[in-house]
Amino acid sequence: MRKQIPETPSGSAPDRLSPELERLLRVGARRRHLSRNEVLYTRGSAPDSVFCVESGAVQLSATSVNGREAVLGVAEQGRWFGELTLFINAPRVHDAKALVKTELLVVPARRLHEVVDNNADYLREFLRVVCYRYKWAIERIDASILQPLSVRLAQRLLAEREMAMREGAAQQPELRLSQEGLAQRLGASRQSVNRQLKEWESKGLLRLVYGGVTLLDPEALRRVS
Repeated sequence: MRKQIPETPSGSAPDRLSPELERLLRVGARRRHLSRNEVLYTRGSAPDSVFCVESGAVQLSATSVNGREAVLGVAEQGRWFGELTLFINAPRVHDAKALVKTELLVVPARRLHEVVDNNADYLREFLRVVCYRYKWAIERIDASILQPLSVRLAQRLLAEREMAMREGAAQQPELRLSQEGLAQRLGASRQSVNRQLKEWESKGLLRLVYGGVTLLDPEALRRVS
């Protein structure tokens, strides 16, 4: 059986902060609402806050000089992000934008340091989170190299369906996904992604529409993944 590497490390205990630390960080925090595709910050900007996704999802990505975008991960409900560059006092290393309507908890850098500077246990919690995400990133890089496109594409489609259903979508939601966007996330060509999607459509696993896809047989895709 293949080892499946999730699109995002959130949802696993090593990637979460303790309730006590979360409670302290929420003191003095503010809420921010983002519309779909609204940019939170860009690569190279000065870090001034750490964030927690209360609802929705935030895409973390990098863009090359020729405009090609690589998706590094997706921060979903309950996940904290943005702490790394605060701790090393360096500019942001990626872009962040909302994939859907999103609500964030925004904790200023000053408050973060007030909490962790005088308590080694809290600092170790953040260290554990950073180390876990580093491990996850290495595993994901390995998976992207070793796993065939069909496996990675099936995993991506199933993850998108799960997120849509958490947002209250129907049992067979139409996923608003461009083939170009899927190719960027998977590090593949658009032609390869299109060829695989067409093959699955011919077998009745999904239905393609302009700018989207509907999964008709998720169980069959799970067997692929």
